[in-house]
Amino acid sequence: MKIIDLHCDTLVRCFLQGDHLSQNSGHIDLEKLKKGKALAQVFALFLPTEGTDVGKKRLGPYEMFKKIYPWYQEELRINDTVISEARSVEEILQNSENGKISSVLAVEDGALLENKLSRLDELYQKGVRLLTLLWNQENCIGYPNSDNEKEHQKGLKEFGLEVVDRMNQLGMLIDVSHLSEGGFWDVAAHSRQPFVASHSCVSRLCGHSRNLNDEQLKGIAECGGIVGVNFNSFFLMENSIMSTIHRIMEHIDYVLQQAGEESVALGSDFDGIFCELEMKDYGEYGKLTNALLKKYSTTVVEKICFRNALRVMKDVENTAQK
Repeated sequence: MKIIDLHCDTLVRCFLQGDHLSQNSGHIDLEKLKKGKALAQVFALFLPTEGTDVGKKRLGPYEMFKKIYPWYQEELRINDTVISEARSVEEILQNSENGKISSVLAVEDGALLENKLSRLDELYQKGVRLLTLLWNQENCIGYPNSDNEKEHQKGLKEFGLEVVDRMNQLGMLIDVSHLSEGGFWDVAAHSRQPFVASHSCVSRLCGHSRNLNDEQLKGIAECGGIVGVNFNSFFLMENSIMSTIHRIMEHIDYVLQQAGEESVALGSDFDGIFCELEMKDYGEYGKLTNALLKKYSTTVVEKICFRNALRVMKDVENTAQK
């Protein structure tokens, strides 16, 4: 079963630790991707608002992007027999025909925009095809999820609405994971294209403020978007330190029941989670796909594993105004 995983933090992890994509001790490397039957991996550059410590220097999010981007390009170059960049669905499919895994570049936390809409164009030109609007701090776009209901209902800032509009024009996937509920509904109201929650789970099954309620699940379904179920135990079950296939399956099933089979996808958050894992890395993705195949038809499992992701990517590409 082919896999498109909508979110991992592997690039920044490797960059900061001096590792490489070819082989490392994390959840994802090229050998693990091959073993897990990856069709495409969405690699997120995690660029938090407060900056990133690189050696003895703290780099702001935009500085960090400029630092890590050439490293990423070099990693692709030295591994070009195994993995290639993909900026479109057509390129994903072409890479697959050539026996290669596709790398789709994303950015997690739009703080690097710094109220400059032109930076979205720069990101797009450099191959970024998904932007997680923010992480766990307020930024120029909006506000994060919060246990404080008043804070959680804060919407997008005016610049955030401009970002949604420009992302629609460019054909860049809007990702609402980490966003406040108010911001979520602003995206739903203003986006003319499907949007995604690349690595989120279900609040009915686990009450974390990062998770989506039933109305949000239905809102994503109504716009034609997808939810990439997160493998982090903190979002699967309250007070849990163990991520199990059973719990992942429960969240997949709940999204399927509430939002439909067109709206379920996978967003592991590999290399960004630190709990114990029954599925210890990407190479063991077969444990999950085998469990899915025992419960659902091959057609439904294919939608969950890669077809829904391809459809949404294509829908966003087709409706862009370039």
